Amino acid sequence: MVLIWTQFGVKHKNVKCKVRVIHGEEGWTSEEVREEPEVSSPPSSPECVDYYSVLGVSSDSNEEEIRRAYKRLALRYHPDKNPDADAEDKFKQIAQAYDVLTDPEKRSIYDQQGLPKGGVAPAGNKSDPSHSSSKADAHSWRVFFNFEVDSDDDLFNPFLRNPLPNLSRQKGGLKPSGVAEVHDLLVSLEDILMGVTKRVKVTRLRQTDKHALRPEERVFDVEVKKGWKEGTRITFPMEGHQMLGHTPSDLAFVIKEKKHAHFRRDGSHIVYTATITLREALCGCTVNVPTLDGQMKPLPCNDVIKPGSLRRLIGEGLPRAKNPAQRGDLLVEFQVVFPDRIPPSSKEIIKHSLGQC
Repeated sequence: MVLIWTQFGVKHKNVKCKVRVIHGEEGWTSEEVREEPEVSSPPSSPECVDYYSVLGVSSDSNEEEIRRAYKRLALRYHPDKNPDADAEDKFKQIAQAYDVLTDPEKRSIYDQQGLPKGGVAPAGNKSDPSHSSSKADAHSWRVFFNFEVDSDDDLFNPFLRNPLPNLSRQKGGLKPSGVAEVHDLLVSLEDILMGVTKRVKVTRLRQTDKHALRPEERVFDVEVKKGWKEGTRITFPMEGHQMLGHTPSDLAFVIKEKKHAHFRRDGSHIVYTATITLREALCGCTVNVPTLDGQMKPLPCNDVIKPGSLRRLIGEGLPRAKNPAQRGDLLVEFQVVFPDRIPPSSKEIIKHSLGQC
């Protein structure tokens, strides 16, 4: 009778085979050890890449910080702009890092498990766990991570030995875009008074084919209507940056008011600070008040003016957003300047004059 058994393991470079021959009646045995040809070692696990380091951000960065870092690096390493030999590889890695870190589900998986070098995080499939253990799904995983494994090495492939969640792919085309790209649009109070159209040139990334993005410039005419408030948002759908495999994001402009030399805004009203002397405050005066449209309006003040008191010029403010034909008021706020000192003779006169008040 002949017994044959083997010893092998995935970490051994060779395989030993023992052959034992047993002669029944004589009761003696012989044992022979044969060493088979060397078997190649299994491939090592893929090297992991730190996507946070790729984008130069910390692991607790928010999506806006990641977006700004990506935009800066993508423009720097785009192959059409950067002649370095490794620019294209860096550009692709930057795009992959952005794709992972701006997708909450992918980022969660990445933070927990890490990713092989060159890979993109998958999205889990919670609805159908049966697919996660299939070999076809594991093949999709390999393609998704941008590396191929020969079928002969499947024994050593950790993605086949350890079933993973099913991949989530957007059916019917590109994935929807994420957060809109937002820019501040600076306007003056005069712009809000009259209404204005601002011409803004934007450079955005656009997908030219399956694996490439290209910077593209476009000029947008952004209309600011009369009376619009700070924070008003003007959106151009799908006119922002585009990531690989995604539809373009929205492009939005948010109104920010420039600081004015003379006025500050209070809703549809504007406030002007008039500085007068103590004598003018006590004895009365006429103040010339500038308006937004460049005129000077005389404002007679015959009564005593207290510091911080207000006077009103009707209809000299900003248009009301809901009814631009109506305007708010121009509020004049008085600041009284007191003298540093008063001569003794003047003090007696003031005491005598104010003693009856």
